[in-house]
Amino acid sequence: MRSTAAPANAALLYQPEGFDTGREKLMGRHAASEGFLKGFARHAGVETLYCYARRDGLAPFERQVAEAGSAARTVWLDAADASAPRRAGTLHLPDPNLIAAAWRRRAIGQCAYSITGVTHTTASAGAMDLIAGLLTAPLQAWDALVCTSTVVHDTVQRLLAQQQDYLASRLGATQFMRPQLPVIPLGVDTAAFAGDDAARRAGRHALGIGPEDVAVLFLGRLSFHGKAHLVQAGWFANEAIEQAMRGGAAALCPSVQCHFLDGRRPQLRHLAWHAADLFSSLSDNIQETFGLTPIEAMAAGLPGVVSDWNGYRDTLRDGIDGLRVPTLMPRAGLGADLADRHAAGVDSYDLYCGYCSQFVAVDIEAAAAAYQQLIGDAALRRRMGDAARRRAIESFDWRTVIARYQALWQALGERRAAAGESAALRAGQVPHPARMDPFLAFASYPSRALAAEDIVAARPGAGMARLQALLQMPLFGFMRGMAPPPPVCEQVFTTLQRRGARSVAQLLTDLPEARREHGERALVWLAKLGLLAIRPAPQRNADVG
Repeated sequence: MRSTAAPANAALLYQPEGFDTGREKLMGRHAASEGFLKGFARHAGVETLYCYARRDGLAPFERQVAEAGSAARTVWLDAADASAPRRAGTLHLPDPNLIAAAWRRRAIGQCAYSITGVTHTTASAGAMDLIAGLLTAPLQAWDALVCTSTVVHDTVQRLLAQQQDYLASRLGATQFMRPQLPVIPLGVDTAAFAGDDAARRAGRHALGIGPEDVAVLFLGRLSFHGKAHLVQAGWFANEAIEQAMRGGAAALCPSVQCHFLDGRRPQLRHLAWHAADLFSSLSDNIQETFGLTPIEAMAAGLPGVVSDWNGYRDTLRDGIDGLRVPTLMPRAGLGADLADRHAAGVDSYDLYCGYCSQFVAVDIEAAAAAYQQLIGDAALRRRMGDAARRRAIESFDWRTVIARYQALWQALGERRAAAGESAALRAGQVPHPARMDPFLAFASYPSRALAAEDIVAARPGAGMARLQALLQMPLFGFMRGMAPPPPVCEQVFTTLQRRGARSVAQLLTDLPEARREHGERALVWLAKLGLLAIRPAPQRNADVG
């Protein structure tokens, strides 16, 4: 019997720059995030798409959703409101930073919703810090960090185990709460990569590739220390790398016709996919975790020659969709100096990845044999290319990937309804010690804090007209978004004008209960602007017996 329950939904944390593949410095996470949003809009089957963003993020979100062809209505949820994702049941992040979201949620109740995020690179210091911090953040069993490949899952587990061992020896900790760590791959819009003979002829003609020539394609960021060595189409990280790669191609493979296309331009990417006979990516760097371009190549019906490395092992089946080339690295324990140099800031992240990749060997003879096998056998290329496209459609199309996310969100929701909360917030406890209320963290800075018995009086000329005039000035105008609500200020002025000086407690009594905290802040702010005078209550003399 088919379930009639509504499909699981999530509020999507959205920052336009993180979902933009038209940017000059294009990274894999931008393509992954943009693809997820479009895939979710097309295939989630939900009536409402929740955009958790700043107000200016809604318009680009709606534009991308419209481009995806979704008929769902979009609803903006204010990213300044930690409770807003409650409406969707899950907050989904386009990155692994579950920690900040979990601390914010703790202030409003950790059972309010689930939090999910997704890994990209796990090699950077920032990414590793985020993963290690999962053990001390208030994450729950109904939260999840999605690992895009089995090797990423292994890395995350290994890092958490080492951090857990340290915390146990340092603090005597025995109980640890981890989020769920499901493995869900990135996806592609397989329909967008479907080719035909006309597209192939046009692409090859544009590049001067003859009918009998065999074209090998690599598409991705062109960086010899951070990505692959076999280059055809992509985008150079900087001019020095461009010169090195062009010079290297001329010196090391002078008989090979190399085409360097700007892979940031969609029309050139389309041309490259359909002009090629096979795809290759001999990745050997720790920055790579999943590898989106191999499954894009599979969707385009291209067999692949790829390194047997990281997430490539999850996608391309050796001998079926293409050929995987063995890789080799030193045993564990021989790279501590590389990690330490990066930790000390001696080596940048780029250099750290570059140095590590220099100690990873791709089997040259096996690579040459793989190329020879596919270049010399057109029927094999067709057979593997057809298998690759079928696998891309069945396993990596966004329709399938989004369904796996929704199944995850459904399962997390069921856990949330049934499980007990870890590290529940106690009355009076600070939700996030490292992000304390500034009026608590810096309570010893001022001479004193506003007290209920303080006496408040309006200064001459005080009123809403004067307040609005001050807010027109650049000195104060920046506060408009965070200023106390105008009705609160107006009520304070009205009360003081009618009744004269009053205590803080008396003024707050005139305000609705929900606005009394705004009222206390408003009194200090209006005093700062010179509209109110606030003085301590006179001290009464003790009775003399």
